[in-house]
Amino acid sequence: MTTLAELVDAAAADDADREALVFADGERLTTGALAARSEELATGLLSAGVGPGDRVALLLPASADLVALLLAVTRVGAVAVPVNARYRAGEVHHVLAHSGAALVVTAAPAPGTPDLPALAAAAQDSGPTPELRAHLDVADLRGRTDPAAVAAATAGTRVRDAAVLVYTSGTTAAPKGALISHEALVRLAAGIAERMALTSDDRVWTAIPLFHGGGITFTVASLTAGAAFVHPGWFDPATTPALLETERITVALAAFETIWMPVLDAPDTPDRDLSAIRLVMAVGVPERLRTMAQRLPRAVHVSCVAMTESSAFLALGRLDDPPEARLTTGGHPMPGMSCRVVDPDTGADVPAGVPGELLFRGPTAFDGYFRDPAATAATIDAQGWVHTGDLVTLDDDGRLTFRSRLKDMLKVGGENVSAAEIENHLLTHPAVGVVAVVAAPDARYVEVPAAFVQLAPGARVTAEELVAHCVGAVASFRVPRYVRFVSDWPMSGTKVRKVELRERIAADLATAGVTEAPRPPAVSA
Repeated sequence: MTTLAELVDAAAADDADREALVFADGERLTTGALAARSEELATGLLSAGVGPGDRVALLLPASADLVALLLAVTRVGAVAVPVNARYRAGEVHHVLAHSGAALVVTAAPAPGTPDLPALAAAAQDSGPTPELRAHLDVADLRGRTDPAAVAAATAGTRVRDAAVLVYTSGTTAAPKGALISHEALVRLAAGIAERMALTSDDRVWTAIPLFHGGGITFTVASLTAGAAFVHPGWFDPATTPALLETERITVALAAFETIWMPVLDAPDTPDRDLSAIRLVMAVGVPERLRTMAQRLPRAVHVSCVAMTESSAFLALGRLDDPPEARLTTGGHPMPGMSCRVVDPDTGADVPAGVPGELLFRGPTAFDGYFRDPAATAATIDAQGWVHTGDLVTLDDDGRLTFRSRLKDMLKVGGENVSAAEIENHLLTHPAVGVVAVVAAPDARYVEVPAAFVQLAPGARVTAEELVAHCVGAVASFRVPRYVRFVSDWPMSGTKVRKVELRERIAADLATAGVTEAPRPPAVSA
């Protein structure tokens, strides 16, 4: 078992000339160059007074500097705090203040990209950050190397020390900081490399942001396997097919349909040579996964169950699983991880195939929420089981399948309704591209389903037609009572912020004076 610094140094010692990082802006680093840059930046951090346990906030675009700086921070025994580059000033302030960051590092913006130094400055202006000592540009940390000082700092870092503090997506509440150790990241990276059969011949692409737990883990997994890690920087689905072709990508870690479907729908995708892609990882309901798999039939498609608290993947499909199992389940737990599915009310284990709350523990589990003992105690029990709040099933062969968030359940007139079940059915309509179902307040039923829909490219459909698509096909209490069409989504990292959609539909109804939903055609309940 190694630390992140030992991992990159071992990769450089094995083959210093092997390509490690590729960014769409043209920057490429070999493993040797990545190790050297992380050492140079570590020297700069030491000169800036960063010491063991300090939190260093990284507000940078996806870049070689961001990867090298994350490694540099952990090299000197400090804790890297990647900050969502899509946040607004108040949200950045929350991370800086809550994490107690000693330093925030930004970079001068490239043309056409957000001004992150200005964002960091605005965040500091929006409220007190008493533990913040300095705001530096990454260029301020460059210029000299002190191998002896860096080696001394690195020698004091242990595998169980916290490496990163990742703020969770905040789809339902304010983001919480999850502490993740070197061991958790390195073990999960090794498990991913094994499960995906990654080798030095692979070229791994993802558009997952590098402030996201998945982006960090995928980078480390590529480094572990000696594979080249290719990232677009700022994701643009229109330019991605060309990138996939030019870089001869073999593994596409698309993760979310909000990333992968726009790529597959790009006008030039059918004309691109994507034959090098051997593996695609994406999540979604079975209907959408089947659609995505049909678009690249020569590749093996797998899905997963993942969360920040398990350092990213908790379960992942195996390459030799039957196709239907790969498209309808999230796969087997990662090496070393134990999972249970329990009744949310009693805590008793439920039989295979019965939905229940997912619990897990093992070496890739996070160590708790930073400066939030109450949330930690509510999530990690005395036996070390992490209570996820996710509703899943476990099949007879040990595969997990995500069904819904327990908090993503609607209570319609006393009936429990999974938002995912309604979304699943709406996606069977050819005009539906992306859909999110949330609860709308209702005087009669307390809450009813409301569907936010982004249409497939070139498609047209009315709200009435989508409601009619559900009538008779799903139970009456699952039929959406409201449909709203959207062209973009309120996002938190890579997830749709359903809390904002709930607020939006509630505000719409209040403004219109609507207190009780209309009944769909032919529905008497």
